[in-house]
Amino acid sequence: MNLKTYRAKTMADALAAVKRDLGHDAYILHTRTQRVGGLFGVLGRPVVEITASDAPPRRRKPKRPSHRPAQARPSAAAAARAYASASGQGPRRDSALPASNAHVAPPPAKQARGPTEPKPESTRPPERFKSSHAPEPDIMTVCRTGLVDMDRARPSVEDEIASVKRMLARVLHNSNLSAIAHKGAQDAVQPIGRLTDSLSDHYLRLLESAVASEIADEVIGAVRDELTPQELADGQIVRQTVLRHLADMVPTATAVPRAGRCEDGRPMTIALVGPTGVGKTTTVAKLAASYKLRHGRRIGLITTDTYRIAAVDQLRMYADIIGVPLKVALTSDDMTTAVESFRDRDVILIDTAGRSQRDRPRISELSRLIDAARPHETHLVLAGNGNESVLIEAAQNFGAASPNRVIFTKLDEAVNFGVLLNVARRVSLQLSYVTTGQEVPDHIEVGRSDRIARLILDSTSPLATATAG
Repeated sequence: MNLKTYRAKTMADALAAVKRDLGHDAYILHTRTQRVGGLFGVLGRPVVEITASDAPPRRRKPKRPSHRPAQARPSAAAAARAYASASGQGPRRDSALPASNAHVAPPPAKQARGPTEPKPESTRPPERFKSSHAPEPDIMTVCRTGLVDMDRARPSVEDEIASVKRMLARVLHNSNLSAIAHKGAQDAVQPIGRLTDSLSDHYLRLLESAVASEIADEVIGAVRDELTPQELADGQIVRQTVLRHLADMVPTATAVPRAGRCEDGRPMTIALVGPTGVGKTTTVAKLAASYKLRHGRRIGLITTDTYRIAAVDQLRMYADIIGVPLKVALTSDDMTTAVESFRDRDVILIDTAGRSQRDRPRISELSRLIDAARPHETHLVLAGNGNESVLIEAAQNFGAASPNRVIFTKLDEAVNFGVLLNVARRVSLQLSYVTTGQEVPDHIEVGRSDRIARLILDSTSPLATATAG
């Protein structure tokens, strides 16, 4: 017997995994729903767990039920006395014989009856054990047909879930408006009115993707005001309109450097800054490989990351594989010299050491190195799987380095893509690139606002539709 446990976000996904792995004849042995993550199980995400097998479990042979009464069985003498008393043949009160020696007449012989003569009512067996309830179905029959029954019941269950979601969207919307209104008249927003079913579905999707409530209200309100009642009843039209408004909220920039020199006669100089652990070195390698192999640009690499162990060796290995020169700059003078040595290049990429967003002295030191390079573009690199408040704090504190672009990395590890929109609105930087994995140079693409909008609304993995930029 092949016994396996499957976990998924919903019961439908778990059953689909069971059918895909064990077939439609699988046996469901146990199901449960639990929450994982969060603090002590609170605010964690629900997970459905199913234990299934491809063969029926061994069943114990049921014991035959006893048809005898549960009370204690009377003795033979007591039964005889009871029978004699009922038939009028019991001992008289004036009998001198002791009870143990009393003679009890045997029961009368049965009289012959005809073939059609009914049996006396008094001799019929008792019906106390006859149950008025139908027998319970065999548990294995239930398990064996469970998958088929779930498939049949799925449309109605999904309809109920959709109805609950729409109701929840309305409740959240009204609660949000009430909370904002209590903050003061100056902070209150105009109600977006009654939500249609399609608007409720999209509003709930935005909130589930961690889009800020004020942004979700703004998007849904704009869609409601723009579309006619007939268009609001069309889910596809509502979806496309929501996507367009989401995309308009994500500013993007031209990412691929143009051929030739910049207007000041220097090579296009691009610096990457950001907190520790966001993937700056890997992103620099991806950009260098993409610019050279896909766009035919001549690349020069500069690194200032001498604090992290083997950081220079990591970038040097990438440079050797791609076939581009690499220089190390420790001071502002070293940076000026390195940039001057690459005057014959089309693009200069600068990798900097990661700094904590709260280490202001180190960020100031980093700013001086950046100023010495005089980059045309300074890209702030932020991890897309990070906490929203941490990302916003990093963007604010790294403002000392004067970034004018933003790169979101590690989208393949992100859970809620609405954070990207929230941060983009707060930091007011143009999106240049996003990265979706570790492979060089494949898992990098030009930042597109429509792509971010689809990720937010659909909550799908970016690797499913990733295209290299």
